[in-house]
Amino acid sequence: MARRRRRGGGVAAFLIFAAVATAGVIWGPELWERHGDRLSTQRCTVSFDGESDTLTAEQADNAALIAARSAARGLRARAATIGIATAIQESGLRNIDYGDRDSLGLFQQRPSQGWGTVEEVMDPWHAADAFYAGLVKVSGWEDAEITVAAQAVQRSGFPEAYADHEPEARLWATGLRGYGGPAAVTCDISTPDASTPAAYLARLTADFGEGMYQVAVTGIGDAQRIDVTALDGTEVTRDQFAAWAVATASSTGAIAVTTSESTWTVADGMVAEGVPELGAAVRIEIRAAEAPASPRE
Repeated sequence: MARRRRRGGGVAAFLIFAAVATAGVIWGPELWERHGDRLSTQRCTVSFDGESDTLTAEQADNAALIAARSAARGLRARAATIGIATAIQESGLRNIDYGDRDSLGLFQQRPSQGWGTVEEVMDPWHAADAFYAGLVKVSGWEDAEITVAAQAVQRSGFPEAYADHEPEARLWATGLRGYGGPAAVTCDISTPDASTPAAYLARLTADFGEGMYQVAVTGIGDAQRIDVTALDGTEVTRDQFAAWAVATASSTGAIAVTTSESTWTVADGMVAEGVPELGAAVRIEIRAAEAPASPRE
């Protein structure tokens, strides 16, 4: 006599599946916001003196912004190391809209503690500038241990934690401040969204301010190029921008970054061939928006 199939197991399995699916819909976006960096396939790597470190493209973009703001303020590269180490500890180098109590943003600054409005602390440029404004008030910050300098600004409940991120922060600060050479940073990213020279230059100015680089835009349509030249003519200032240009490519639309010594492209990564006549300039090619089709006659 054939045995009757028990339906309870099937019902239970269905209910479990439904619960998991519902949780995915409800919690999925928040889980991605909190842990998506671990799943991202877009990565950037900095290498210097036999050491390397890898971040997601989003994290590298934020590290580049933090390093650029230290340069714009005329601070030593050590300031960038402290800033990047702090942001790694506080937010994982992501501009998050949650935290302990009212802590927000890259540095988990609290509006209730005078760091600015919610909108200001969520603005990464304001957040970085506010951090550096606090740092330069710390007596002897240039020679203090990084965890001591960071804690003096942040007043964290975990004051020793900043030291855990000093090695990788120092690598990124070295590369992004131009002391690792023009090929210090490379990224493995998908083709970025289309951009325009105006949008690219707006980001450049937001990060570095004015007076550090001279810009020339040449060509038309999808053949447009942006040549960015270090006004002081030094390789360090040139390489600083080259590293920044690669690290921010996922959000700026850059598909190629060329110096006199090296070239990075979305398709091939970093190659040891450049355009010697560029000198102190860095040439950027961006993914231009396609021109709209002509209407039919």
